[in-house]
Amino acid sequence: QAQFVEAGGGLVQPGGSLRLSCAASGFTVDSYAIAWFRQAPGKEREGVSCISSSDTNTYYEVFAKGRFTMSRDNAKNTVYLQMNSLTPEDTAVYYCAASTLCGWPLESFRYWGQGTPVTVSS
Repeated sequence: QAQFVEAGGGLVQPGGSLRLSCAASGFTVDSYAIAWFRQAPGKEREGVSCISSSDTNTYYEVFAKGRFTMSRDNAKNTVYLQMNSLTPEDTAVYYCAASTLCGWPLESFRYWGQGTPVTVSS
């Protein structure tokens, strides 16, 4: 079954950092645009960042710009999200998913994993 497996979440203090990983199985990440999403308790899932299939472009939501960095390692078939200067507002379950192009509707993304929870708290 093709899917992502997210890892790297945990409890971190405000101002801290985490590096999330998302390992793909059953498909190759370099064939897709890959996006990170997050869903906070009681809120809808929202996009965080997206990297195009060609690695030409990486997009970030406003709240992620300057703090988060997304990267892809095709040899490991894995994508990463380096998150710095975390705040309690970043508390959420983080997911990755694949689509044809960044910017396509949420419904077009597939291969969802179980997500990895991130809690930012003192």
